[in-house]
Amino acid sequence: MKSEHAFVAERAAAQHCAELLRRGPEPADLLPALARAGERFARALAPALADLIGGDAPTVTALAAGELRENELAQELGALAANSLLAPSAPGVTLLASIDGGAVLRLVDRAYGGKGDAAGPLPAQFPLSAELLIARLEAVIAACLGLALGEGPLRALKRNPRIAELAPFPAGAPLAVLPIEVMEGKQAPWKLRLVLPLAALPKVLGGSGGSGPGRAPRPADPAAAPFSEVPLSLVATLVDMNVPLSAIAALEPGAVLPVAVARAVPLSIGGAVIARGSIGAQDDLVAIRLTQIAV
Repeated sequence: MKSEHAFVAERAAAQHCAELLRRGPEPADLLPALARAGERFARALAPALADLIGGDAPTVTALAAGELRENELAQELGALAANSLLAPSAPGVTLLASIDGGAVLRLVDRAYGGKGDAAGPLPAQFPLSAELLIARLEAVIAACLGLALGEGPLRALKRNPRIAELAPFPAGAPLAVLPIEVMEGKQAPWKLRLVLPLAALPKVLGGSGGSGPGRAPRPADPAAAPFSEVPLSLVATLVDMNVPLSAIAALEPGAVLPVAVARAVPLSIGGAVIARGSIGAQDDLVAIRLTQIAV
């Protein structure tokens, strides 16, 4: 028995445009975007380091991002380094921040009143004074990286001076490395390296180096660049009174207008009241103590 049928399409097949069919960027294509995030990180890190180690803000420069194999990482970082494993908001991603051990010891020497000299071979372990400084450096780096990536401070997972014992990445995995150079006056520059798996770049950078489809939108942070530098005029209205036109027409030098300063002085930006406060004085200057913040 032989049956023959003529099959007819029920409806036209979908025809997708090239933009929908196009694949996203390869992880290696996001290295320039990583370098741009490094520039934002460098701008945030300079004043934070000045507050930590004292003195003027150092010159912090993000160098070109590159690739590295996991088995080459130990040779790149050396036998002793301040290695901290950090977690951004992207699930399943860890990021390594590493500072050369010699640079850490020079910073410790400066913190205790020295000239920043750390000659001689590196010790087998960091002294306690260095461990305390490393913990503070870790917190600064985590906060500045969060600003650069458009999120809150990164979460510190663990740290170890020997990268082999930390084992932050799978063996043989290709890695993205972002070197950050720090120059303090006439001192020799030192490097901070940021390392993460190359395959994790789309998650960390949102697929396009910004707020692409791989990253959930976040509310703008008024304390972060570029919003933090926007100047706004804050107006405190001490007196708001109605004066008849006849009184205004009769004004002349020497005339006295009785006024009553409001108990709750409104503070406004662009005509919108954002807070209220009471008049007082501080350091021989007129000041306003905030008593209410507008919701």
